[in-house]
Amino acid sequence: MRRSLLLLASTLLLACSAAPPEPAGRPPVAGPPATPPPFTPGTAVAASGPSASPSADPGPAPAPSASAAAEPAGPASCPADMKLVEGEYCTEVEHTCKKSWFDKSNKKTVCEEFEPTARCIGQKVKKRYCIDTYEWPNVKGERPEVMNRFHQAQMKCAAVGKRMCSESEWTFACEGPEMKPFPYGYVRDAAKCNGDHPWDDPNMKAVAKRDPKELARLWKGVRSGSQPQCISDFGVADLPANADEVVSSEQPKNSRRGDFDSVHSGGPWYKGVRNQCRPKIYTHDEDFYYYFLSFRCCGEADGKPTDPRTERQIQDGWSLQKVERRAGFTLDAIKEKLELKKQGKCDCSDKDILCKTMCGTLLGPGAVDATH
Repeated sequence: MRRSLLLLASTLLLACSAAPPEPAGRPPVAGPPATPPPFTPGTAVAASGPSASPSADPGPAPAPSASAAAEPAGPASCPADMKLVEGEYCTEVEHTCKKSWFDKSNKKTVCEEFEPTARCIGQKVKKRYCIDTYEWPNVKGERPEVMNRFHQAQMKCAAVGKRMCSESEWTFACEGPEMKPFPYGYVRDAAKCNGDHPWDDPNMKAVAKRDPKELARLWKGVRSGSQPQCISDFGVADLPANADEVVSSEQPKNSRRGDFDSVHSGGPWYKGVRNQCRPKIYTHDEDFYYYFLSFRCCGEADGKPTDPRTERQIQDGWSLQKVERRAGFTLDAIKEKLELKKQGKCDCSDKDILCKTMCGTLLGPGAVDATH
């Protein structure tokens, strides 16, 4: 029987479901495709923010100095294709569900409407950073790119001078300063942020082979920027639902959520999953890829240098060369591919999976964007 795609922590022990499973393990990127690894259900839990090093509520801010007053603000603090996110992020938020329904296919209770209030019961952390307006390739009107492994997504961000977003950065950009469960408010609406599509039984052997026809059949996404009501208070588009997104972990390694640097945020386009700002999946390693898993990039504000490594990699003393080895390509190589793609010349042979992954051309021409 299929196992549940995405369950809340309280339903972790459920054994069987008609909902979609998520593959685990390390599928190959190049060479002869292997049989997909065993499946394990994802476990959605509400993220508690940067628990590795939370800071106390700093209280009232001191009066700005002359140099601070001259600091750039608003869009000028970030590149044109990014949005500035600034404010106090709460590490743990309390929401009260007012109306819910039970999804039989996924064996999950979905909150349809929350009380229109949010209470911070954790610590407050000051943040100021830039985040891509759209999912990679961060271009309005293009489809979010899927099927990248964590380190491959990381190298693509590095190629444009950015880095992976952390889980709290993604969450804050989604929920806004009011800590809303959805970027558009407190009442769930799958028509505002593309969701609630039925499970469609992927052929996992074909997915492992990156079969373009199967990937096109499975596509239920919409184009970036085509959802005018799926925009957060910070102006960031398409955060929950549509394509799921991978971000970097802020969990301690010795915690139950800290096994991997890779964290999934937002939830995909299927019915009965975690299409909210806070819930996360912590159960898939960095070599995981999937046909609905995308990403976007972040960076430092105000022109400050951006280290492409994640916080965990920095703590562990990783070099960028180590990330390159895990990705399967170098920074120079992906820069070259991205330049070729701009020119419409990022061509690959049918069997060159790595090339297609770098060019973002795995999705077959038969893909049709979702409609509601």
